[in-house]
Amino acid sequence: MVSLNSYIVLSMIVFTIGVFGFLTRRNIIIMFISVELMLNAVNISLVAFSFYLQDLRGHILVFFIISVAAAEAAIGLAILIAFFRNKPTVNIDEINIMKW
Repeated sequence: MVSLNSYIVLSMIVFTIGVFGFLTRRNIIIMFISVELMLNAVNISLVAFSFYLQDLRGHILVFFIISVAAAEAAIGLAILIAFFRNKPTVNIDEINIMKW
């Protein structure tokens, strides 16, 4: 059986990869993927603690987080498409539409 520490270490590694990807990449799509990685790392730790404590509240909370992440991805993709129609780039440094 896999211990709780293994799941927490896996969650930390996935979260660190997400933070690193968000801070170093300038592509909006990669930034959205990195945010999703961070949310999934939190989901891993919630399920691990929920299983360890024999409580279903963590599993239920994961379903809510997944639904919010899906809505966030849909809204982010819609914003990205709107930006891409005005200026055909996905590089965050080249998007200055909202500046005066």
